[in-house]
Amino acid sequence: MPAARHYDTILAPVITEKSTLLSEENKVVFKVRLDANKKDIAEAVEELFKVKVKAVNTLRTKGKVKRFRGIEGRRNDVKKAVVTLEEGHSIDVSTGL
Repeated sequence: MPAARHYDTILAPVITEKSTLLSEENKVVFKVRLDANKKDIAEAVEELFKVKVKAVNTLRTKGKVKRFRGIEGRRNDVKKAVVTLEEGHSIDVSTGL
Protein backbone atom coordinates (compact mmCIF):
# COMPACT_ATOMS: atom_id res chain seq x y z
CA MET A 1 0.00 0.00 0.00
CA PRO A 2 1.41 3.43 -0.93
CA ALA A 3 2.41 5.67 1.95
CA ALA A 4 0.33 8.78 2.61
CA ARG A 5 3.39 10.95 1.90
CA HIS A 6 3.32 9.76 -1.73
CA TYR A 7 -0.20 11.14 -2.12
CA ASP A 8 1.00 14.42 -0.57
CA THR A 9 3.99 14.69 -2.94
CA ILE A 10 2.03 14.49 -6.21
CA LEU A 11 -0.84 16.97 -6.22
CA ALA A 12 -2.36 16.62 -9.71
CA PRO A 13 -1.59 15.75 -13.30
CA VAL A 14 -1.06 18.67 -15.67
CA ILE A 15 -3.37 18.22 -18.65
CA THR A 16 -2.51 20.72 -21.36
CA GLU A 17 -1.81 20.53 -25.06
CA LYS A 18 1.92 20.56 -24.41
CA SER A 19 1.79 17.79 -21.79
CA THR A 20 -0.35 15.67 -24.11
CA LEU A 21 2.32 15.98 -26.81
CA LEU A 22 4.95 14.93 -24.25
CA SER A 23 3.00 11.74 -23.52
CA GLU A 24 3.98 10.51 -26.99
CA GLU A 25 7.61 10.64 -25.79
CA ASN A 26 6.74 8.51 -22.72
CA LYS A 27 6.67 11.57 -20.42
CA VAL A 28 4.03 12.59 -17.89
CA VAL A 29 3.70 16.02 -16.21
CA PHE A 30 2.56 16.39 -12.59
CA LYS A 31 1.99 19.33 -10.28
CA VAL A 32 4.01 18.62 -7.12
CA ARG A 33 4.68 20.17 -3.71
CA LEU A 34 7.12 23.08 -3.64
CA ASP A 35 9.44 21.25 -1.22
CA ALA A 36 9.46 17.92 -3.12
CA ASN A 37 12.78 16.80 -4.58
CA LYS A 38 13.41 14.57 -7.60
CA LYS A 39 14.02 11.45 -5.52
CA ASP A 40 10.72 11.88 -3.62
CA ILE A 41 8.83 12.45 -6.88
CA ALA A 42 10.33 9.36 -8.53
CA GLU A 43 9.50 7.18 -5.49
CA ALA A 44 5.93 8.48 -5.37
CA VAL A 45 5.26 7.89 -9.09
CA GLU A 46 6.75 4.38 -8.98
CA GLU A 47 4.74 3.44 -5.89
CA LEU A 48 1.41 5.00 -6.90
CA PHE A 49 1.33 3.99 -10.57
CA LYS A 50 3.47 0.78 -10.47
CA VAL A 51 5.83 1.96 -13.24
CA LYS A 52 9.61 2.43 -13.61
CA VAL A 53 10.88 6.02 -13.73
CA LYS A 54 13.84 6.79 -15.98
CA ALA A 55 14.31 10.50 -15.12
CA VAL A 56 12.63 13.43 -13.37
CA ASN A 57 12.98 17.06 -14.45
CA THR A 58 11.46 19.80 -12.29
CA LEU A 59 10.57 23.41 -12.94
CA ARG A 60 9.33 26.11 -10.64
CA THR A 61 7.08 28.95 -11.79
CA LYS A 62 6.76 32.09 -9.69
CA GLY A 63 3.21 33.36 -9.14
CA LYS A 64 2.15 36.36 -11.16
CA VAL A 65 0.80 39.58 -9.69
CA LYS A 66 -2.70 40.15 -11.11
CA ARG A 67 -5.40 42.77 -10.66
CA PHE A 68 -9.10 42.08 -10.27
CA ARG A 69 -11.43 45.10 -10.05
CA GLY A 70 -8.50 47.29 -8.97
CA ILE A 71 -7.48 44.98 -6.14
CA GLU A 72 -4.02 43.53 -6.52
CA GLY A 73 -3.63 39.82 -5.87
CA ARG A 74 -0.96 37.21 -6.40
CA ARG A 75 -1.12 33.73 -7.88
CA ASN A 76 0.58 30.92 -5.99
CA ASP A 77 4.01 29.59 -6.92
CA VAL A 78 3.81 26.24 -8.76
CA LYS A 79 6.29 23.40 -9.10
CA LYS A 80 5.90 20.89 -11.94
CA ALA A 81 7.69 17.63 -12.58
CA VAL A 82 8.22 16.10 -16.03
CA VAL A 83 8.60 12.36 -15.37
CA THR A 84 10.19 10.23 -18.09
CA LEU A 85 9.12 6.58 -17.91
CA GLU A 86 11.10 3.49 -18.94
CA GLU A 87 10.20 1.84 -22.25
CA GLY A 88 7.09 -0.33 -22.00
CA HIS A 89 5.60 1.62 -19.07
CA SER A 90 2.79 4.16 -19.36
CA ILE A 91 0.38 6.15 -17.19
CA ASP A 92 -3.15 7.06 -18.25
CA VAL A 93 -3.73 10.39 -16.47
CA SER A 94 -7.35 10.63 -17.63
CA THR A 95 -8.33 7.95 -15.07
CA GLY A 96 -8.09 8.54 -11.34
CA LEU A 97 -6.09 6.63 -8.77
